[in-house]
Amino acid sequence: MTGICSGRVAVVTGAGRGLGRAHALALAAEGARVVVNDLGAGPDGQGASADPAQEVADEIRARGGEAVAHRGDIATGEGAASLVTAALETFGRLDALVNNAGFVRDRMLVNLDEDDWDAVVRVHLKGHFLPLRHAAAHWRAEAKAGRGPHARVVNTTSGAGLLGSVGQGNYAAAKAGIVGLTLVAAAELGRYGVQVNAVAPAARTRMTENVFPEAMAAPPDGTFDAMAPANVSPLVVWLASAGSAGVTGQVFEAEAGRITVMEGWHPGPTADKGDRWAPAEAGEAVRRLLAGARRARPVYGA
Repeated sequence: MTGICSGRVAVVTGAGRGLGRAHALALAAEGARVVVNDLGAGPDGQGASADPAQEVADEIRARGGEAVAHRGDIATGEGAASLVTAALETFGRLDALVNNAGFVRDRMLVNLDEDDWDAVVRVHLKGHFLPLRHAAAHWRAEAKAGRGPHARVVNTTSGAGLLGSVGQGNYAAAKAGIVGLTLVAAAELGRYGVQVNAVAPAARTRMTENVFPEAMAAPPDGTFDAMAPANVSPLVVWLASAGSAGVTGQVFEAEAGRITVMEGWHPGPTADKGDRWAPAEAGEAVRRLLAGARRARPVYGA
C-alpha cells in the first residue's frame, strides 16, 4: 500500500475501539503496517477480551493492509516490552508509537475511591510511560548502531488534563501528567531521532458518548459527523509519519475539522517589589495581576 506512512510500522494501544481503532485504520490506509493492541476491557477497565484487537487487525487485512493483534496489558513492564517485540518480530522494525489506551471511572473527589484513582492513573499515565520507555530503548540502540531512526510518538492527552474537568480528578491528573511526560520525552529523545507530541481529541467514544449524549450524537441526516473518531486520525497519522520532521514537544487539540496548537503555561502579568512581600500586600498584588490576566476557558462541567 502507498501513502505517507508507506514502509513504516506503527503500534497503536487501545486500538480495538473508538479513537484507537480509527487511528489504526487510518495508519494502515496510508501504508503503515500496524500492531493493534487492545486488552478488550470494558469502559471502566473491567474484564478482557481478545476480540476487539483481532477484529481490527482482520479489518485492516481485509482492506489489503498488514496488521497483527496484540492483547497484552501495556501498563505492565512485560506487556509493554512484548508490544515492541511484536512489532520487531512480525514486521522487523518500529517507526511510530501511538499511545491511546485508557478508561474512566468518574467520581466527585469526595467520593473517589483510592482504587479508582490508582486504576485510572495506571492505565493512562503508566500505560503511556511503559510503551514509550521500551520503544525509546529500542530507538536509542538503533541510533547508537548508526541506524538513526525517524521515530515518532503520539501521546493522547485530553481537555480534562489541560483545563480540568469536574468529576474527573483521576482522569484529569493522569492526562495532565501525559503532557509533562511528552515534554520531557521530546527533550530527551530528540538526539536519537525520536519526535514526541500529544493530541487532545474530542470525539465520540465509550468514554464520552454516555457523559455527553447530545453533543456526541451522530447527525441523523448524514451531514458531517463532527464527533466521529476518524476526524482526529489524520493529524495522528501525519505526526506518526516521516513528513512531520521538526515537529516535537507540541500539544494539539483535534476536534471535527479543527486543529489547534495549545500554548500551555507561559508567564503572564508579573509584579516585582524588589523585596519581600507582606502577606496582605502580596494578596493585593495578586488581585491586580489577575485583573489583567488572560481568562482561561471555562472548566468542563462548571
